Amino acid sequence: MARRSLLFSPGDRPELMRKAPATGADIVCFDLEDAVAPARKAEAREAVRAVLSDPSFDPGAEVVVRVSDDYESDLGVLLGDDGADADVRLDAVMVPKAGTPGDVRTVAEELEARGRTLPVFALVESARGALNAPEIAAADPTTALVFGAEDLAADIGATRTAEGTEVLYARERVVLAAAAAGADAIDTVYTDFEDEAGLREATEFAATLGYDGKMAIHPAQVGPINEAFTPASDRVEWAKRVLEARDAADEEGRGVFRVDGEMIDAPLVAQAERILDRAGDDTT
Repeated sequence: MARRSLLFSPGDRPELMRKAPATGADIVCFDLEDAVAPARKAEAREAVRAVLSDPSFDPGAEVVVRVSDDYESDLGVLLGDDGADADVRLDAVMVPKAGTPGDVRTVAEELEARGRTLPVFALVESARGALNAPEIAAADPTTALVFGAEDLAADIGATRTAEGTEVLYARERVVLAAAAAGADAIDTVYTDFEDEAGLREATEFAATLGYDGKMAIHPAQVGPINEAFTPASDRVEWAKRVLEARDAADEEGRGVFRVDGEMIDAPLVAQAERILDRAGDDTT
């Protein structure tokens, strides 16, 4: 499934949660952590549960809940103590401030105790999490590593800059760890939701690093993010020609072949496969 865009929606704003899927986001994430004031956590849990258990809620997107530090209470309200609330639509859980593989496994075990085995999005947003990113990505429940630059900068005492060099090492480490473990990599938010040009530049850079998608904090950000992570038509056609030529070369026992005057070997074949995967093409 495509994970180009992940749109956050505050857990105490049911009207926004219901509208979120209409933005075209691949993932909608109902937030019980930073977006909700401590005094409203209980209200937010009930609101998220009401939306997710509503039979008319048919999002057409992956539905994720970012739990808070009090994930036991969050999951207790959402799923019930014995997993009896099977009508709650929930595809995955995001674990904030994931610092070790144990943080991921602990939440996964809490889910299993309530009758659910769900994928985990591990949010890497601390020095400890960045250093442990390979182990976090390799944990069985993890299907996506999510990079949080703002919290990381605060954790290490860095000053955020437009260039982002202060978090670049961690940003690259997260995408490398995700790739090594076969997990998706989702990039940090772009905080100025009125700056579309800046968002496009930041998103295109994330794509060049190897990220699969990016988080969004406003519906207006979803379209540009989806565009940046959708391969251009000429790249898709190139990828198709490469794989067609690969099949022919395989029949002839050749490992290297030519496409459009370019010599193609295994790394470029892998690139072509990735392009078609991102484009949602099943040619591979």
